[in-house]
Amino acid sequence: MAASCSTNLISFPPSLRKSTSPSYSLSWQASLPSTVSFAVGRRVSSRTTKSLVVVVTAMMEAKPTVLVAEKLGEAGLELLKGFANVDCSYNMSPEELCTKISLCDALIVRSGTKVTREVFESAGRRLKVVGRAGVGIDNVDLSAATEHGCLVVNAPTANTIAAAEHGVALLTAMARNIAQADASVKAGKWERSKYVGVSLVGKTLAVMGFGKVGSEVARRAKGLGMHVIAHDPYAPADRARAIGVNLVTFEEAISTADFISLHMPLTPATSKILNDESFSRMKKGVRIVNVARGGVIDEEALIRALDSGIVAQAALDVFTEEPPPKDSKLVQHENVTVTPHLGASTTEAQEGVAIEIAEAVVGALKGELAATAVNAPMVPAEVLSALAPFVVLAEKLGRLAVQLVAGGSGVRSVKVTYASSRGPDDLDTRLLRAMVTKGLIEPISSVFVNLVNADFTAKQRGLRITEERVVLDGSPENPLEFIQVQIANVESKFASAISESGEIKVEGRVKDGKPHLTKVGSFGVDVSLEGSLILLRHVDQPGIIGKVGSILGEENVNVSFMSVGRTAPRKQAVMTIGVDEEPSREALTRIGNLPAIEEFVFLEL
Repeated sequence: MAASCSTNLISFPPSLRKSTSPSYSLSWQASLPSTVSFAVGRRVSSRTTKSLVVVVTAMMEAKPTVLVAEKLGEAGLELLKGFANVDCSYNMSPEELCTKISLCDALIVRSGTKVTREVFESAGRRLKVVGRAGVGIDNVDLSAATEHGCLVVNAPTANTIAAAEHGVALLTAMARNIAQADASVKAGKWERSKYVGVSLVGKTLAVMGFGKVGSEVARRAKGLGMHVIAHDPYAPADRARAIGVNLVTFEEAISTADFISLHMPLTPATSKILNDESFSRMKKGVRIVNVARGGVIDEEALIRALDSGIVAQAALDVFTEEPPPKDSKLVQHENVTVTPHLGASTTEAQEGVAIEIAEAVVGALKGELAATAVNAPMVPAEVLSALAPFVVLAEKLGRLAVQLVAGGSGVRSVKVTYASSRGPDDLDTRLLRAMVTKGLIEPISSVFVNLVNADFTAKQRGLRITEERVVLDGSPENPLEFIQVQIANVESKFASAISESGEIKVEGRVKDGKPHLTKVGSFGVDVSLEGSLILLRHVDQPGIIGKVGSILGEENVNVSFMSVGRTAPRKQAVMTIGVDEEPSREALTRIGNLPAIEEFVFLEL
C-alpha cells in the first residue's frame, strides 16, 4: 500500500470531518481513492479516538510511491528513497506510463517524457506532484495538472550555470569553427584558410530571454568584451542594468545583433518566433545560438536563411524533434554546429538537479508548498504559519455558507471580506481564498479542491469570488480580525442568515487558536466551529434553551457548546448549538415543533 502525507489543503471524508483540528492535521492518501485523517490538538470522544488510532497505525508503515521515468542522479534517488518507495522505470511508452501512473503519488521526468492530459486522467486523484528535473515544463500539460489538482515543480537553479556555460561554449566554438576544423584535421586535412573565424570583442550579442540562464550568459559575454543587449518582456530593467545590459524591443534586438543567443521558454507566443519574416529583418551574416528549446526556431526557415547567407552560422543544442532525423538537412548543414541537448550535462549539474527536484517532490508530498511550483501561487512558510488557524476558519465559513443556500439556488457570486490591521501588501489572501472555495464547492460536488486548482475550479463552475479588505486600527501582530463570506442572489434555507442587504452572510474569528462563528446574517453569535451545528430562530422566552437541550439529551446527542444572539429581550433570537452527533430526523422534527421555534437548520462542518 502506498500513501501520501499532507499538512494542508486536505480533503476529509464525511465520517472524519468532525475530528479535524485548527492547529495541525495529517492525512495519508492510500492506494484506494479515499482519504483517511487524524487530528492532533483537539479533545475528541473515546469512540472517535479509537477508530482513528487503528486506521493510522495500520497505515503508518506505508510510504508514498514515486515513479522516476528518466535517469536521475544517485544523490537525488537516495533522498527520495529515504521518504518514499521509488520505482525507476525508464523508456516507457505513453501507454505504459498511463497504466503505471495510477499506482503512484509522484512522477519525476526530464525533457523526454510527455506528461499529457491522458496521464493525469489515468492517475485518478492519486497523483499529487509532477517533478520536472530541469527548467522547461513544455512537456507537461499544465492545464490538465491544474484541473486535477496536481502540483508541478521544476528544478530551475541547479543547471543554470551548466546551461549558460554550454551556450558560451557553442558561441565561441561557432565563431572560431572549432567543430568543423576538428573534423577536418581528423580527416587528414590541414585547411587553415578555410576556417578563419570572427572575433567576439566589440560584437553585439542579443540575449533573447533574460531569465536565470540568459542573464548568466550575458555576464560571461560581457567578460569576453561583447556589447550585450537583451529582450524579455517580463525582465526588470534594473536587474539588467545592474550587469550592464540594456533591455530592448524584439525588433531592435534581432535587427542590430551580430550574435543572437536564445534562452526563452517554448510557449504558444514563442513557438517559431524565429521564422522567415524575423530572419529577413536580421543583419546579413548574423550568428545564432540555441540552448533553449528547438521549437522556438522554424527549422525549415533557418535552413533557407543559412543557404541565402542571412544567417552565417548556427550552433544548436536543441531541436524540434529529438533526436532529429538522421538525414536532417539542418544537422548536416556545413555551417551548423550541433550537440545532443547537452545544456545541463555536467556532473555537477546532474547531481544538483537530482537533489533539487527530489527535495521539491518530497516537500510537496509532505504538504509543503515548494518554492519551485509552476502552477500554484507560492505562499512563504512564515505566512503559512501565521495564517494556519485562519485557513481552517476560511474553509469552514465557506462550507457553512453553501449549506445555508436553499435547494435550486445556483451559487454564482461570493464576496469574501478580510478585516485586518495590516496593509494590503502585508496580507497574502490567496490561500484563504482557495480554502473558502474549497468549503463552497466540496460539500456539493465530488471535486477535490486545493490551492493548485481552486481558482480554475471556481471559474469552471461559473463561481465568481471577489475579495474586499477592511483596514482596521490596531496592532498588526494578528493577521486578521475576522473573515466574512457573503453569497448573493440566492434563497436561504435559514432566512435569518440573510443580512439587511439581502445576502447570506456568515462571519468568523480565531479565538485561542480555534475558528469561531461570530455572526449569522444580522445576529451575533459565538460558537466554536467544531463538530456540527444546529441553527434555530426562536422567540426569546424563558425555558426554550432547556426544552431544546432536553430533546437532544433524550436522543443521546452530546451538546458541546451553545450560544444565543438576540435583537432585544423577548424578541427574536438565534440559538447556535454545537453537537458531536447528528440528531435523528425525529429529534429535529420535535425541536421544530416547539411553539417558540420559527425556523431551524442542521449543518455539517
